[in-house]
Amino acid sequence: MIEDDFSYVLRKALAGNGMSAGDVAVRAAVAVEEVEGLLGGRFSAALAGKVGRVLGLGVKACEGHGDYEPAALELAGVRRVELPFGEDGVNVWLVECGGTRVMFDAGFEVGDLVDALGKVGMPDRVFVTHGHRDHVAGVEWLLGEGVPVFGAGLDGVRELAAGDVVECGGLVVRACGLDGHFSPALGFHVDGLERPVLVVGDALFAGSMGKCAGPAIYQLALRNLRGVLEGVADETVLLPGHGPGTTVGEERAGNPFLAG
Repeated sequence: MIEDDFSYVLRKALAGNGMSAGDVAVRAAVAVEEVEGLLGGRFSAALAGKVGRVLGLGVKACEGHGDYEPAALELAGVRRVELPFGEDGVNVWLVECGGTRVMFDAGFEVGDLVDALGKVGMPDRVFVTHGHRDHVAGVEWLLGEGVPVFGAGLDGVRELAAGDVVECGGLVVRACGLDGHFSPALGFHVDGLERPVLVVGDALFAGSMGKCAGPAIYQLALRNLRGVLEGVADETVLLPGHGPGTTVGEERAGNPFLAG
């Protein structure tokens, strides 16, 4: 199941555009009660398209969002570990190749991470996308266990910047800049598997994106996300911080924030 239904997409787009439900209703020539219904989870494809056009979203992606779900992720060497985050979940991704295991992000509660890794095995290296608490709880413990941790703006980790490359056995990890939802934030291109992989943290979810604190940050997040994805092959697997994995091609077609 995707992380955000259309009501969340709409809330994020409204905040990003600095608009209210009433503002959008006027510009879309619909009743404000209809927009409020979308915000309350009552999805209408036709209405979603009208509202999406006003907000600069992909109209067809908005219209189809009620049924949007990416195909099940099947890529040898990639494992999703979903850890508790309140009533929801947060992803830790493990990527393995030739006996080398790298991990992306470190969960919300250190005990949950310790339990999970006790079942699947410790990573050789860890990369952290950003500093929100649901992604960094296990960092101190991992460092204490002698595991190298890479990231940006985090105490004790090995600092990375966009363009930096780390070779991990048969895997090559290249950092890219995804500031917006959080700053500093990194994504990670991973080469060495059958298909290219891009770890995106909370910059992108299947069918959505991370929440941004106001219009300026929203525009920054969109510029960075679109810039990172420019020229990336449709087959590239995307590993987000919440919700299922997806692909660049699926998001270009079904994500209102990316679709044309």
